[in-house]
Amino acid sequence: MEHEQSRRLGKRRRKRCVILIVIVVLIVIVIIAVVLGLTLRQNRSEFESTFLSRCEKFNQYDCKKVWGAFQQAYVNKDPCKVPVEAYDPLIAAALFKPQCNRMMFWSKTKDVVHGFTEKRDCFVTLEDTLLGSVLDGLTWCGKEGSKDTFTNGCPGWSDCENNTVRSFWIRASAAFADVACGDVTAMLNGSINTPFNPTSIFASVEVPRFIASRVKNLNVVMVIQKNNISNCTDPSLKNLTQTLDTGITFSCKDVSESRIQECGAKPEIACGACW
Repeated sequence: MEHEQSRRLGKRRRKRCVILIVIVVLIVIVIIAVVLGLTLRQNRSEFESTFLSRCEKFNQYDCKKVWGAFQQAYVNKDPCKVPVEAYDPLIAAALFKPQCNRMMFWSKTKDVVHGFTEKRDCFVTLEDTLLGSVLDGLTWCGKEGSKDTFTNGCPGWSDCENNTVRSFWIRASAAFADVACGDVTAMLNGSINTPFNPTSIFASVEVPRFIASRVKNLNVVMVIQKNNISNCTDPSLKNLTQTLDTGITFSCKDVSESRIQECGAKPEIACGACW
């Protein structure tokens, strides 16, 4: 009899232990889910906050409207199935304004270009415009079945053709090139084998959109560094001249990176005298 009671008590204890373990596991799962949910919401709010705070530095734009136009391009979509035209409403919400004789394009020279334009008000790059400035350096994507914006787990630039970030920059670059006018400047990299690379956005998207009725000249600044392997005589520039719309004149000048940095640091040097 005592043995039977002891056996029943043992079963009850084991049952209680199992129930307690299940309860503890469920509590842990709930805590993890809540923490992850809060973290994801925080990341999303941080992205939106960054977008809006950058946007608000520009006047004459309804940043909430721009944010809405931006989100519609990729929210609730496969991040590898966001075509370039998905950003058309965004471009329409923040149209690029032509700035004749001041527009600067670049290829593989981002740091040099922006190191210069941040100090001198001589040229305007895509990254100086509202959309370029707002999204420069950011990563974002959506997911099917979700209304959220994600900053982690998004495809990289070359992971798929129509990914969220790549499609934006192609569309924005096209719109920026569409308003190019007067004398246009481009900085190319003399430290690579093919300064005018046909696969680059500059070559494949921007240059074909320079129209002779708006663009008079394309002036290339070939950035020369110590490890320079190319200059203005590079064969790829012949392809550039052949790509240009008939009627647009072309010039190229080799300029050392140190000279560009000097011009950036010395505002007394006239912009036209930098190269």
